[in-house]
Amino acid sequence: MSRLLRGTLILSAATFFSKFIGLIFVIPFTNLVGEQGMALYGYAYIPYTILLSISTMGVPLAVSKFVSKYNALGDYATGRKLLKSGLLVMTLTGTLAFIILYMLAPVLAQQIISEKGGQGNSIDDITLVIRMVSTALIIVPSMSLIRGYFQGFQSMGPTAVSQVVEQIVRIVFILVASFVVMNLLDGDLTTAVALSTFAATLGAVAGLIVLIWYWIKRKPHLQKMYDQSKPVADISLSDIYKETIKYAIPFVAVGLAIPLYQMIDQFTIVKTLKSMDYSQEKAESVFAIITQIAHKLVMIPVSLATALALTLIPVITKSFTQNNDDVLHKQITQTFQMVLFLTAPAAIGLTVLAYPAYGALFGMSSMETGGYYLQWYAPTALWFAMFTVTAAILQGLNQQRYAFISLSVGFLAKLLLNKPLLLLFGGTGSVIATDIGYTLSILFNLYIIKKYSGFSFKWVYRRTVLITLFCAAMAVAVTVVSNLLGDSETRLDTIIKLTAGIITGGAVYGFLSYRSGLLNIILGDRIPFLKRRK
Repeated sequence: MSRLLRGTLILSAATFFSKFIGLIFVIPFTNLVGEQGMALYGYAYIPYTILLSISTMGVPLAVSKFVSKYNALGDYATGRKLLKSGLLVMTLTGTLAFIILYMLAPVLAQQIISEKGGQGNSIDDITLVIRMVSTALIIVPSMSLIRGYFQGFQSMGPTAVSQVVEQIVRIVFILVASFVVMNLLDGDLTTAVALSTFAATLGAVAGLIVLIWYWIKRKPHLQKMYDQSKPVADISLSDIYKETIKYAIPFVAVGLAIPLYQMIDQFTIVKTLKSMDYSQEKAESVFAIITQIAHKLVMIPVSLATALALTLIPVITKSFTQNNDDVLHKQITQTFQMVLFLTAPAAIGLTVLAYPAYGALFGMSSMETGGYYLQWYAPTALWFAMFTVTAAILQGLNQQRYAFISLSVGFLAKLLLNKPLLLLFGGTGSVIATDIGYTLSILFNLYIIKKYSGFSFKWVYRRTVLITLFCAAMAVAVTVVSNLLGDSETRLDTIIKLTAGIITGGAVYGFLSYRSGLLNIILGDRIPFLKRRK
C-alpha cells in the first residue's frame, strides 16, 4: 500500500498541477480568442485526442502492467525487450495517425458545420487547426512508451515531471502566441488558434527531452538490474506484443471514453441547435462551454482519480497475481473511498457555486449562459472519476475485455440519446446523455468487479452514505452564505461570493469529516497529525 500511496501522491500532485494550470490558461485564452475561438480549439483537439489514444494503444498503462509483472518475477530483460522494439512501433503508429488526421481534416470539418456555415468558424478554419495539431502525433506515442516503462518500476517521477513540463511549455506558447497575434500583430482569430493547437507538438518535444534526461540519469541502475535479470520466460517478440495488446485494448477504452463522447457532441451540438433556430455563433458558444470551458473546470477533481488509476494497476496486479485477496480487497476499498471522498465534494461544490465561479473566471457577460451549463455539467465529474477507477480495477483483475464492453454500452447510449435529448432540452440534453452513458458503464464495471474479485461493497456503501450526507450539509451551508451575500452585479461580487463559498464548503465538509472519523479512516495514514490521532 505504501507504494500505491507514494505513487499516487506524486502523480496526483503532477496531474492536479497540470489540470490547474490548464484551468488558468483557459481564462486568459478565452479572453483573447472568445468562445468562438474556444470552439475552434475544441474542433481540433477532440479528433486529435481520439487518434492519439488509438495510436498509443493505451501504452503507458499497458506497458506499466507488463513490465511490473515480469519485474516481479525477476525478469528485467523482457521489459527491456519490449521497450526497444516498442519505440520503433510507436514511431510508426504515430506517423500513420498523423497522416490519417492530416488527410481527413477537410472531411471532419464538413461534418462539424454545414457548407453554408454562418457567423462563426468556416470549414477552412477548422481544417487548418486540425492539421496543425496533428503533428504532435508523431512524437507523443514514443513518449508514452517510455513513461509506461518507468511506471512499470513503480517510478512515477519521470511521468510526473515530463507531464508538468509538457503542459507548461504548451500553455506558455499558447498564451504568448495568441497575445502576439491578436494584440501586437492585429492578426486574425484562426491564426491565433492554429498556433495554439501547434503548441501540443512543442509541449510533446519538451516532455520527451525530460524523459531522455531521466533515462540517461538512471541508466546505470537500470543496466545493473538488466544484467542481473534471471529470465523466467522464453518469450518471443510476437508473444510480447500479443500480451501487451491484450492489456492495452481496455486502456484504449478508458482513454477514448471522454473524447468519444465529445466527438458525438462535436458532430451533433452545433448542427442540432442550428436546426432549432440557434445562430451558428450561439450554437458554437454552447459547444465551447460544454466541451471546453466547463469540461476543464470539471476535470480538475477528476485528475485525482486519474492519477490514482495510473498507480493502481501495477499494485492490484501484484496482489491479484499472488492471490492475496485480503490485501486486494483493502486496496479496492481504499481506492473507492479516496475517490469518493475527494471528488464528490468538489463536484457538488462546483454545482452550487457554478454561476459565481463562471462569472469570476470568465466575466459577467457570459455568466448566465456559462453558469447554467456549468451547473448541469459539474456533477459529471463524479461519473468521470468512477469510470476511470472502475475500469482501472478491471485491468488489475485481468478482466480487460470488460472495460471495452462497458465503454461500448455507454457510448451507444450517448450516440442514440444525444440528438433526441438536444432537441428536447437544448444544450443540457448533451450533458444528460453523457451522464446516462457513464452510469451504464459504471454499473457494468461494478458488477464485473464483484463477480471476479469477490469484493464486498458493504464498506463502500456505508462511506458513500456518509459522504453524501456531508456533501448535502456542505451544499446547504454554501447556499445560505451565497444568498446572504445577495446578487452579483460586478465581477468582484462573484469573486467574493466564490471565495466565501469555497471557504464555507471546505470548512463544513472538513469539520464533519474530522469529527465523524471519516477523515481519519481515509487519510489517517497520509497526514501526520491524523496518524498520531489514529
